[in-house]
Amino acid sequence: MIQPGFMVLQSNRLENLRRVTVEWLRRYPLKPLENEILLVQSNGISQWLKLALAADTGTVDTLDSGCGIAAAMDISLPGRFHWRAYRAVLGDLPETSPFDKPLLSWRLLRLLPSLLHDPEFAALKNFLTDDRSQRKQFQLAQRLADLLDQYQIYRADWLNDWANAVNRITRSNQPADVPAEQAWQAALWRRLLQDIPAHARHSGRAQVHQQFLDACHTLNNLNRPADLPRRVVVFGLSSLPAQTLEVLAAISHCTQVVLCVHNPCQHYWGDIVDPQQSMGLFKKPYRRQTARADFPVLNSDTNGTQTDELFMRGNPLLAAWGKQGRDYIRLLDEHDERSIYETLFQSAQLKIDVFDEPDEQHLLGQLQGDIFHLRSPQEAQQAAANAGCTSAPDPAISTDTSISFHIAHSAQREVEILQDHLLQLFNQDAALRPRDVLVMVPDINQFAPAVQAVFG
Repeated sequence: MIQPGFMVLQSNRLENLRRVTVEWLRRYPLKPLENEILLVQSNGISQWLKLALAADTGTVDTLDSGCGIAAAMDISLPGRFHWRAYRAVLGDLPETSPFDKPLLSWRLLRLLPSLLHDPEFAALKNFLTDDRSQRKQFQLAQRLADLLDQYQIYRADWLNDWANAVNRITRSNQPADVPAEQAWQAALWRRLLQDIPAHARHSGRAQVHQQFLDACHTLNNLNRPADLPRRVVVFGLSSLPAQTLEVLAAISHCTQVVLCVHNPCQHYWGDIVDPQQSMGLFKKPYRRQTARADFPVLNSDTNGTQTDELFMRGNPLLAAWGKQGRDYIRLLDEHDERSIYETLFQSAQLKIDVFDEPDEQHLLGQLQGDIFHLRSPQEAQQAAANAGCTSAPDPAISTDTSISFHIAHSAQREVEILQDHLLQLFNQDAALRPRDVLVMVPDINQFAPAVQAVFG
């Protein structure tokens, strides 16, 4: 029997998460003709996971042990499943809504000229000065539609307040007035609602989401809607919107939701924040991980001195670059009830926290170790000294290439350097396979022509 619940697995290595996931699916298969639902963040992760599932069956200690076949699998992005869950619980929803971004763009394009005479929209009027071709007006309508679409996902509470004539925003659980220079956004949202027919004003994403949450209160394993899967696996996503997490938590009353979360640190690091951001972050005292014993624990009575101390002693790279992951882990804490499902994994001789200490024999391992152990720069230097590394290696003579930086004059030259580097790696290691390589870029559209030119 597939037991419903909201289950969170954590590891500092995706390979460990993959191994536990494959073993879990192998031991507790679904019924024939049922599809396994897997939510991933990219096609690359999807293929990597499929290869692991299709590998020959072995022991749980074998990294590449699989199910022998990868079939009947529905792998998609979270947003697509989001609406699938809405339709499964609420029934047939309209295919389109006046709050959809494309339709919102055209509605805004029509409304903007009528708003410019209102003093509330002086900022928009100044921007659209000297726009005879209406090009700026069209571009502004598109940008505003995109902004309001994001608000529906991430800031639905703001929109609800604005619709009720309350010009308020909430950040880190602290309400505040909308800045005077941005008050036109609240006014614009109210004008949009007035322009939309009354029967369609509750078809926006935020309204549908609340209707869905209300309907899910009565769900259990006995009255699960037919279109809701019995199990959903969320693998390797670095973050999820709070709205999507609420959807997964809501269906967990009748669906087994398994989240495989990459966490680079074995200690709780959600409090390693800028002191100015620390207020209002304490929704519940429960912590999935334990803090380092020598670190102060933040709570509602924490003073600024403790916050400054924690921020200075935490790993600076994790604090600077880990904000998205930190907020995601904190959101998971609000839904995670470890005691309910941990015994289930223990009975299967599987762990839900699969952390491995990094091999610190090279620069990349040392960096990973500093993050894993939550070391400050001073502690990192002391650890290196204890290991016999009294000084940093000379880049001119070092053979350690676990981390390397290349300077290039164009995107195509970057891709050419990448090709040379990959060819060198494949020549040096006969066991290396393309599926073991992940190439990340900030904007693939910018690099796509160069990739085609160099690798095509």
